[in-house]
Amino acid sequence: MSVELWNPSYSHSHFHSHRILPGGKISRGVNQQGVDFYNSLVDELLSNGIQPFVTLFHWDLPQTLEDECGGFLSPSIVNDYGDYVDFCFNEFGDRVKHWITLNEPNLFTEFGYADGTAAPGRCSDYIGNCTAGNSATEPYLVAHHLILSHATAVKLYRDKCKGSQNGTIGITVETYWMVPKYETVVSQEAASRALDFAFGWIVHPITYGDYPKIMRVMVGNRLPQFTEEESRMVRGSIDFLGINYYSARYVDDCTSCPTGDLNLSYTTDSHVNETTDKNGVPIGEPTEASWIYIYPKGIQQLVLYVKRKYMNPPIYITENGMADFNNKILPIKEALNDSLRIKYHSLHLSYLLKAIKDGADVRGYYVWSFLDDFEWEYGFTDRFGVTYVDFKNNLKRYFKRSAFWFKNFLAKDNIANTSFASM
Repeated sequence: MSVELWNPSYSHSHFHSHRILPGGKISRGVNQQGVDFYNSLVDELLSNGIQPFVTLFHWDLPQTLEDECGGFLSPSIVNDYGDYVDFCFNEFGDRVKHWITLNEPNLFTEFGYADGTAAPGRCSDYIGNCTAGNSATEPYLVAHHLILSHATAVKLYRDKCKGSQNGTIGITVETYWMVPKYETVVSQEAASRALDFAFGWIVHPITYGDYPKIMRVMVGNRLPQFTEEESRMVRGSIDFLGINYYSARYVDDCTSCPTGDLNLSYTTDSHVNETTDKNGVPIGEPTEASWIYIYPKGIQQLVLYVKRKYMNPPIYITENGMADFNNKILPIKEALNDSLRIKYHSLHLSYLLKAIKDGADVRGYYVWSFLDDFEWEYGFTDRFGVTYVDFKNNLKRYFKRSAFWFKNFLAKDNIANTSFASM
């Protein structure tokens, strides 16, 4: 169960009461009502045999820090984040044994500072409809501060808490699996660059202490430098790696991407084109979510890629799933028949098992999501849950077929078998 603690300044009193740091800093006071809420939540989970996996930052920076210093654009955020996580370790660490420092820092950075489609909505005017920002420099600066924040949190935990609390700490990164569009060296190199810019951007520094070499070559002096001390702190700063995987993309070289000093952006620096089809044929079976095509082989290939390239860390698949469209006129009984979701998870688990048999150190698998939720900018139009939530009728819940499939799957201990329960 993922729990997030460092909440933003929501106006709704329900959210306000759960914020641990209303002012964004320890020095401005701790909200005891928020602390009590999360203590109660952790205790309730444990009393029901559920181990909480606590995510310390899930794109929810307190607004006060954004207003005062620019949030993750400022190096001062590293100390603020360190103070916050230190409090959380001390308050909850006697019961919480799994910590995730950051969720999808690469996507938070890309969407918030490169194309401006998510908060804080910053980008260059030649990239998107933003009022401020620089897509050529800000994404790299923000990612740098996120990585340093992560490493600071890990060092704090290892130095002060790990010995007595006996927990583990890691980070979660999202990526598509990148498939060369054509059987050419050009396409293969493009796919490799795409993975380095999307995934290696975060995972390479926390494994080896610096960014991928191809990023250094193609981004140049826009890519920040780690000091020797920072590099030592960042290198090896995970006990496990969380991976969010949903789908795959075909990748080829981009011949029209900017090459001079004009209109540069993180979104084009890798010089790749990512597409969902080749010669009109989609990369996998389409789903109701336009960005998710069913490509289960990708989870096997991605996990084995991590094994080869990043020293085979313990891996948790922290998100994997697909959405149905929220058809408001469809009877609930029919909406519960989510056979495509069962197919999606059965196939992904089958390929994940193959990776495990090939030596990948996979420790766990999380479904996104156990409930239909408010899914970012998609709101309630997408249903990702294995449990149906009736948004019109007091949030009443109904298990979908996929929930019963998982119950049966787990009861039969199918993870030890080479084939899974029928769909």
